[in-house]
Amino acid sequence: MHNICLNMPPMIENFDPEVLFTRRSIWVNGAVIVGAGPSGLAVASGLKEQGIPFVSLERANCIASLWQNRTYDRLKLHLPKQFCQLPNFPFPDNFPEYPSKFQFITYLESYAKHFGINPQFNETVQSAKYEDTFGFWRVKTIQKEGSEVEYICRWLVVATGENAEKVVPEFEGLDDFGGRVTHACDYKSGQSYSGQKVLVVGCGNSGMEVSLDLCNHHASPSIVVRSSVHVLPREVFGKSTFELAATLMKRLPVWMVDKILLIVARLILGNVDKHGLRRPEIGPLELKNSAGKTPVLDIGTLKKIRSGEIKVVPGIRRFYRGKVELVDGQVLQIDSVVLATGYRSNVPSWLKENEFFSEDGTPKDPFPNGWKGKCGLYAVGFTRRGLSGASLDAVSVSQDIAKCWREDSKQRKKTVAARHRRCISHF
Repeated sequence: MHNICLNMPPMIENFDPEVLFTRRSIWVNGAVIVGAGPSGLAVASGLKEQGIPFVSLERANCIASLWQNRTYDRLKLHLPKQFCQLPNFPFPDNFPEYPSKFQFITYLESYAKHFGINPQFNETVQSAKYEDTFGFWRVKTIQKEGSEVEYICRWLVVATGENAEKVVPEFEGLDDFGGRVTHACDYKSGQSYSGQKVLVVGCGNSGMEVSLDLCNHHASPSIVVRSSVHVLPREVFGKSTFELAATLMKRLPVWMVDKILLIVARLILGNVDKHGLRRPEIGPLELKNSAGKTPVLDIGTLKKIRSGEIKVVPGIRRFYRGKVELVDGQVLQIDSVVLATGYRSNVPSWLKENEFFSEDGTPKDPFPNGWKGKCGLYAVGFTRRGLSGASLDAVSVSQDIAKCWREDSKQRKKTVAARHRRCISHF
């Protein structure tokens, strides 16, 4: 079955090629998937199994570009592999419980090969707009060599995810700092920072892990903790904290599960407040659900903080040449800065739609209802629940598109049969 068809779409009447095909235009007799990360691959595999044609568009030169090009070398999955696998394709048995970045990339490449998914790389979506007159989406892209293409499709799947663009806050005096300033997406290893005093801005999982990596490479990191943060042990008595929480959630309300997690964290980690890691008043699961703020799963950073090898410092007031002033008046001499300040969605920059997505580029309806919009628009990878949430949405999307596909096919057959009967009656 071919994914791309240059014939006129059979379900659209009054189709005017003079109006629509003013540039290189391609009719996709199925869906267009924007993004070839884990979310996009999961949707593509579902459509492939349902026999639905699709085109997968990816602006980078590879699948899972965030993992391949914008993650540090020591990164491992923070959750056990069974919670991170994509639909219908488990991790190899010989993979460890927490696969490394490189093992996960190998898994994704095997996934794409297994399902025969071949994204069109180096093709950036400029805009996507729904045509009310004809009932389809027009997706305009630009390829690496500069040529423009327009895809016309019945269904559009937004799979660019929550982490499409890096967030770089503005800090007074940073331009005059003079030292190396790197976002976490460009940080690979602490090896080149050996012997340096490094300020890590951001205390999420990335900031904590980058600080640990710097410490292990004989740098002297200070981590900025501007607000409160939940730190939980990655495992409780040999079992994943995430798995424990998921099991408890089946029987208990969120607030009670939060209470249990915090008691367990206190028993295992001790009082983290005295180390500058003040806990929020809202529990970790409730905070995740309401604000999308993921708790930090400790993999050894807290031990380095206790020993003083990693210093916790408050927010930044401003930078000077070779130093930084903090909000409490401290002035630190530093050599480099790593901005572990997170990512954001880029959907508002290209999707011409304002009902389904909010201004920050995430669906307005929370999980589990944020995967389907109107007029054949879908979203995958915006659940704030990692790969497991993306997989659930991918299954829902592929099944819903398959249902619409079958209904359209039945309608076309009825239309053809009716026309055939009319022709016979006039003969």
